[in-house]
Amino acid sequence: MAYSDLKKLSADEINIGIDGNKWIYTRRKKTNSAIRIPLLKLPLEIIQKYKDHPRIKDTDLLLPVFTNQKMNQYLKEIATELKFNKKLSSHVARHTFATTVTLANGVPIESVSKLLGHTKISTTQIYARIIDTKLSDDFRKIKEITKTNNAKIS
Repeated sequence: MAYSDLKKLSADEINIGIDGNKWIYTRRKKTNSAIRIPLLKLPLEIIQKYKDHPRIKDTDLLLPVFTNQKMNQYLKEIATELKFNKKLSSHVARHTFATTVTLANGVPIESVSKLLGHTKISTTQIYARIIDTKLSDDFRKIKEITKTNNAKIS
């Protein structure tokens, strides 16, 4: 979810989906487009962990979200601690979800577009190009390996 959508996430946006599991049913703040996100085990555990947090006590909010700047600062600290060289942000997290969690695991681009709340599939196709680049790099390595192996056979 985008930072602005996560910040406003409330209990009434969690519903039981067509599959009998919990889903987020909300509208993107940026585009006002409807999004439906199935909730996996870890996000449900995170929501449960913070249900009594003082920042959200006596509100309908589900998570104690700080400012975008503060959240990005914490992500930077985590990256530094893990010696991770990529600059982390809430937007990078959204992008990573789209590329490595969904598209790289075979989720159709139409489904990813819906999950992200994009109003045009062309916006989501930008994410898919990254997957194509990775695929190209991976196959370049395979070509090198097979070329080497074929040379050994000869």
